[in-house]
Amino acid sequence: MIHEVDEVLKGLLSSGALARSGIDISFDAPTRDWAARRNGPVINAFLYDIHEDMKRRQSGFAPVYDERKVVTKHRTPPRWFRLSYLVTAWTRQPQDEHRLLSAVLGSLLPHDQLPPSALPGTLRELGQTVTLTLGGIQTETRSLAEIWSALGGELKPSVDLLVTAPFPAFAEYDAGPPVTKGGAVRLSRLDEEPQEQPRERAHRPHQVAAAAAARLGTGAPEEPE
Repeated sequence: MIHEVDEVLKGLLSSGALARSGIDISFDAPTRDWAARRNGPVINAFLYDIHEDMKRRQSGFAPVYDERKVVTKHRTPPRWFRLSYLVTAWTRQPQDEHRLLSAVLGSLLPHDQLPPSALPGTLRELGQTVTLTLGGIQTETRSLAEIWSALGGELKPSVDLLVTAPFPAFAEYDAGPPVTKGGAVRLSRLDEEPQEQPRERAHRPHQVAAAAAARLGTGAPEEPE
């Protein structure tokens, strides 16, 4: 799932204001060694934090439909994760970096919500919308100063990008065939005696004869041995 989010971000950063610019998009950690090896302008999107969005965790099962809108499976809902990216621009001049960061904002702001049709692979199959948040509050676990200190570099202007995406960590269960015929219910009066089955009457002829003799006022015949 994470590599598919990277693919989406690379497509967005390579379009819009940055279309046909020829600027490289990198997901490497922007360390001093990496900065020394680059040969031209680069936009770097460094994934520095991953944690689950506990507010969006769901329980139970969700139905899976086929092309006929018939339920074929039941699966547990996907888990949602928040992916935090540190987006920076690398050029020789600070003014050029600022222009690139402006282009980054112009390319990402129109796509704060990505529908399933704009997503690749597994993300498309899940049928969920992926959200992008730019310049939001920093992650609860790390600050920008701590990130740059861990990378061994100096603080640079950056755009904090938060991507909230589903992760397909579910179990699937086959659904039973659809119900096409309703059940039948038979009602009877409370004062109505239950009818005996023909087989029961065939094995109890003496009871039938006794009932007939009682109606005629005669004595009941003797039961057969």
